[in-house]
Amino acid sequence: MKALIAAGGRSTRMRPITHTINKHLIPLANRPMLEYPIRKLVEAGITEIILNVNPGEVDVMREAFGDGEKYGAKLTYVEQQGGAKGIAHAVANAEPYLRGGPFVFFLGDNVMVGSIKKMKERYEAEGFDCMLALSRVKDPNRFGVAEFNADGTLKRAVEKPKDPPSPFAITGIYFFDERYFDAFKTMQPSPRGEYEITDMITWYIENGRVGHEEITGWWKDTGTPDALLEGNALMLDEMKGQNIASSAQVDAQCRIQGNVEIGEGAIIGASVLIRGPVTIGAHCRIENAYVGPYSSIGNNVTLRNGEIEHSIVMEGVTIDCGKRIVDSIIGKNAVISAVAETLPRGHKMIVGDSSKIEL
Repeated sequence: MKALIAAGGRSTRMRPITHTINKHLIPLANRPMLEYPIRKLVEAGITEIILNVNPGEVDVMREAFGDGEKYGAKLTYVEQQGGAKGIAHAVANAEPYLRGGPFVFFLGDNVMVGSIKKMKERYEAEGFDCMLALSRVKDPNRFGVAEFNADGTLKRAVEKPKDPPSPFAITGIYFFDERYFDAFKTMQPSPRGEYEITDMITWYIENGRVGHEEITGWWKDTGTPDALLEGNALMLDEMKGQNIASSAQVDAQCRIQGNVEIGEGAIIGASVLIRGPVTIGAHCRIENAYVGPYSSIGNNVTLRNGEIEHSIVMEGVTIDCGKRIVDSIIGKNAVISAVAETLPRGHKMIVGDSSKIEL
């Protein structure tokens, strides 16, 4: 079985971060978001993986993930053609690579705990033509939603309904047979101009056997800044114990509490409290600071004279502001400094499109 991971799109809800980085490269617990579905697929025995990427982004994605050898996989990069026409269209775009048997389609911004191995085994053993992963959610109107018959079988799939027929969202994990591509050619775009994956699922319900499996544990669609922070927190919750690199220099007076990971060459000063779960990347320098729970600190970050909690800090950032920062996503090489360091005093900002600032 092969797999396709959707790793394209412009992710306007994540701007300004995604003006300069593909959303799927944003780190969760200091690993690129896309690494998690790759690992889930390999864990289930699916090692031939196609990545659907934006036009012109093959090189940057290959730089991040290589040929897949480090994951035990073979990665092939395919540029999305024809513009943004919905995720059902993204699957059709990969037809030359997926023809010849069943495949799994995984949305690259979905993170989950647990394995898809059981789902794969059920799909194969029970002879389904299509199989869906479902998750009970509080806000099903944000997702494609499953509607059931009285006997518990699937009746149809509805995209972002105003009045959801069930609390079960259709997550971004789908198994299809190769009839998908012939069926797609009969589809029409929805009123919003996209080929909806829910229409494909309804076609399978009408023309084959469709199974479903409820995800146990947690599943997260990381499509907004708040959801991204929650996904980061959930991943950090999976950490166990303390893992401090041998080359890290941690002052004996530093206090480290809970599950904490510290990377190679990091320097942690005396007046520092780190309260996990926290991950700190390689070659960071932290002095006179507090790093609170659910924080991911990227490589080569300098943090002095301040506090940070429940945040994602990407590589190369400098924070020296004497303030407490919470619930934040800070992009690569950003500098956050104290207002009193320069004259005239005041809040000085270079603010990109779609930014959000609280002063």
